Parts: sequence; C-alpha cells; structure tokens
Amino acid sequence: MEESVTIYVDIVLLENLCMNYIILFGTAYIIKIKVKHLRILASSIIGAIYAILAYSGIFKLYENIFVKIILSICMVYIAYNPKNIKGIIKELIVFYLVSFTLGGCAFALLYIVKPQDIFIKDGVFIGTYPIKIVLLGGVVGFTITYISFKVVKNRMNKSELIYEIYIRLEEKELRLKVMLDTGNMLKDPISNSPVALIDKTKLYELLPKEILDNSKEMLGGEFKEQDEIDYKYKSRLRIIPFTSVGKQNGMLLGIKADEIRIITDVEEIINEKAIIGIYDRKFSKTDKYCGLIGLDMLEKVEKIKK
Repeated sequence: MEESVTIYVDIVLLENLCMNYIILFGTAYIIKIKVKHLRILASSIIGAIYAILAYSGIFKLYENIFVKIILSICMVYIAYNPKNIKGIIKELIVFYLVSFTLGGCAFALLYIVKPQDIFIKDGVFIGTYPIKIVLLGGVVGFTITYISFKVVKNRMNKSELIYEIYIRLEEKELRLKVMLDTGNMLKDPISNSPVALIDKTKLYELLPKEILDNSKEMLGGEFKEQDEIDYKYKSRLRIIPFTSVGKQNGMLLGIKADEIRIITDVEEIINEKAIIGIYDRKFSKTDKYCGLIGLDMLEKVEKIKK
C-alpha cells in the first residue's frame, strides 16, 4: 500500500524559492558576476513554480530532460543576462555544479537528521523535513563549492590568465596580449588609477619615439628636448613609484590612456582611468604576452555589452 504524505504547497514553494536563490547567488558569487537581486528572485520564482508542478503531478514536464535543460537556461538567462553564447554556457555549467553540490549536501543532512520523513514520489524527493535543514544544506554546499573553485583557480595554468586588450590613445588603437598578475598593485599615486605594465618595444605604434627612446632620461630629469614632444602627450605623462624584488624605490614612466578594453570570456571590460606603464624589459621570451595587469583593471571598471 502506498504511503500517503501531506504536502503543503506554500512550504514547497518557499523551500524551492530559497534553494534556487542560494544556487543562483552562489553561482554569481563564484564566477564574479554583478547581478541584480530582483533578477535572481524572478528566476528563483520560476524554478519554484516548476517544482510545484512537479510535486502536484498535474503536468509531466519534469520527466522530459529537454524541458529541464530549457528551464535551466531560462533561469540562468533571467538571473544573469549573459552577453553571448560562451557566457551562458559558462554560467550554465557552474549553475549545474553548484546545484548538484547543494542538492547533495541538503539531501545528506536530511537523511542524517530525519530519514523517516523523506519520501519519493514520481522520482521527486518530498517530505515533512524542516526548511532550516534545507537551508543549512544549501549553505554547506555553497561553502564546499566555493572552496573547491578557489583551489582550482589557484592551480590554473598561466595561459588561462592571459587576456587580449585594446589600448586607445589619441585616435590610435593597439591590440596586445597581457597576463593577469595578482601581485601587480601598481597605481598612480595622484589619481589612484591602476597601471598596466607594457613592454616598451610594443608601444612604438602608439606613442612618439621621443618619449619611448628617452624614458629613462625623462625620469632622471636629463632630457633637454621636451619641447619636441607634443603637448597632448606631455599632459598625459605620469611618474609611477614601484618596488620589486632586488629594487627598492624604483620609478617608472607612465602615460594616461584614453581607455583600455579587456576582452574576457564573458564580456568586454572598459577602464577609462588606466595608466600605461612603460617597461624596459620583455615579459615573455616567446612573446606569448607583452604586459601585466592587476586585479584592479578587472574590478574597478565600467562594463559594456560586446
């Protein structure tokens, strides 16, 4: 004889709403997407309504794997508003990973605490378990997922940290590849703007050779032909102090760019305050990348649609 259990629609709705919100917020937090809470809430409500339909058995939608995938895509799109296909695929993969981890943790806690109150109906877990257990499972699952992603990120290959950037200055634009260096904390001491270190030899297409060929002399005050430099470039010059291994109190010549665009897997990032740091040495023997940017270049920016 089939065991009967009373299911309250409001409880089911609330449980799924909370879990969906935790999963969507956790996904955004892990892959560092700026989101609006109203979008996450709207997406969570759609997922919760789907759960009600699944529990009630009115429609057999939950039995169709394609419908489940379409629902997931809709939830991700509503929550994050991805800019391209690559972005939505990345967000969908992380969404599934977080979902599986949170769901597994929640079910494990339920089984440990009150296994007698868990039932299976048409392949869906239901029961009279307290909502706090579900939420605790979500928090534990999110913590595990976040730590796992941090470990993986710390072991990433350097090639995964290389970005394509476009530097625009006085109606000229230069395309380069740079590497993200978490230790690069260089900033202009006056404006507090982030500094992108760029190999000097790559800048001749963008800057006057009078500046590049005499950067050391200009730092030392020995360059006597500054009148030859156009005023539009003079007004952009900056002196950047830096400290590195084996060199204390170093000085670097910088120049204010109109903008630097950074191309990521998900979007284009614009920074209109960045400084180009003119560096005298190569960063890569194979020219795989020719500059370094810090985390500030990715965080303190204006994001635009591709």
